[in-house]
Amino acid sequence: MTQTVTGAPGSPSSGPARPTETLAARMGPLASLPLFFKPAGRRVAVAGDSDGAGWKAELVAAAGATVDIYAPDPPQAMLRLARELPERVRLHRRAWTPEDLAGAMLAIGDFPDEDEARRFAAAARAAGAPVNCVDRPALCDFQFGSIVNRSPLVVGISTDGAAPVFGQAVRARIETLLPQSFQRWAEAARRWRAEVTARGWPFRLRRRFWERFTAMAFAAPGRAPDDAVRDRLFAAAEDDAAEAAAGVVHLVGAGPGDPELLTLRAVRLLQSADVILHDDLIPQAALDYARREAQLIHVGKRGHKPSCTQQDINALLVELAGKGLQVVRLKGGDPAIFGRAGEEIAALAAAGVACEVTPGVTAASGAAARLGVSLTHRDAARRLQFITAHARDGALPEDLDWRALADPAATTVVYMGLATLGQLAQRLVEAGLDPGTPALLAERATCPDERVIRADIATLPQKARAMAARGPALVIIGQAAGLGAG
Repeated sequence: MTQTVTGAPGSPSSGPARPTETLAARMGPLASLPLFFKPAGRRVAVAGDSDGAGWKAELVAAAGATVDIYAPDPPQAMLRLARELPERVRLHRRAWTPEDLAGAMLAIGDFPDEDEARRFAAAARAAGAPVNCVDRPALCDFQFGSIVNRSPLVVGISTDGAAPVFGQAVRARIETLLPQSFQRWAEAARRWRAEVTARGWPFRLRRRFWERFTAMAFAAPGRAPDDAVRDRLFAAAEDDAAEAAAGVVHLVGAGPGDPELLTLRAVRLLQSADVILHDDLIPQAALDYARREAQLIHVGKRGHKPSCTQQDINALLVELAGKGLQVVRLKGGDPAIFGRAGEEIAALAAAGVACEVTPGVTAASGAAARLGVSLTHRDAARRLQFITAHARDGALPEDLDWRALADPAATTVVYMGLATLGQLAQRLVEAGLDPGTPALLAERATCPDERVIRADIATLPQKARAMAARGPALVIIGQAAGLGAG
């Protein structure tokens, strides 16, 4: 888990925290190391007279290897392979010997006898060849996974032998995401890469070219990536040169907590950003979408705790963009809904920095969806209103329209209202809202540790205190809150 330091050592009295760099999470443990061998023009030794050995021989031959098969009684599939690919597959109708493994790039064997498999593995290692013994993981230096073939785009999937059927299911899912026509796009990328490199563009411009290439491939996978497509991409990249040098800030909504609620655009921006300034409540799973080279900076603001000032954040955004960097300001929920986006947009505009906003799923939508509540149920609400119950000084705002909030035909969603919930409920009742009006409080909505209280508005504050709710919390008030799934 990423660890961050939010200020100088000591108590909250040490003053406002400063923006601090977040160390990227280290790579988690790997059951095996995924590698892609290049056996073209190299020799691979395959031993065994099974269909499994024949399939492995076909696989390495497809990658360009010269394959020597040692099989006393080869099956029909193996005979056919040798007959159809005589220039790459040589079939020896005899048992293998240790000498056969000398000079082999890889050694693959499939044997019913455990002792023979052990002898083969030992001989291969003595010859300096990584070895795979089919269905004997303890004797393997490498394993074959499930493959999605859109060569030169190749996807390998492994469960380290724990659940082959699961690996096959993942492969099937990826197959649906990568149509066969992607092979043409991958081939085009290989053809055009030298020309992209020859143009001498800086890294950021090259990356933007390939991002556009990828977006076009996903948008029109059936289209042939011909010279017209290439020319269009190169022209767009040249137009980007001035903008890439100037830097840009993206205000990106991360949603209410569940990383699966990130938009596709948000993920793409995280994967291309040079620097990411993130709030305190952004889950690590969302930050994991960032490219590993990106700098992560924690600029969290939490009520009643040391927090970065908005002025510090504004200044840092301007400074980083001024260096020509692609900056993502990652905010919980939607940046434009109680996310102080307006202050950051104004500061960037005043400094002449380009700014784009990517909306996110706001907490109200996330909580309502999780709880099965329709915020605008036609039998319960004719108006939906969002308010914050937290003014600049932390108190209940004095300028709220209490008459509108007490409307029995409205659904009211309260952001940042946990600290002032008791006062809010009292003022609503005093303004004429029925004390029995349904209400609910969702703490850490959409997260695995989400907690929910259902009550009426009069008793909700007491139940929140009894639950020791800590936040972040969202309150939904109105008849629609009582019509949820349960």
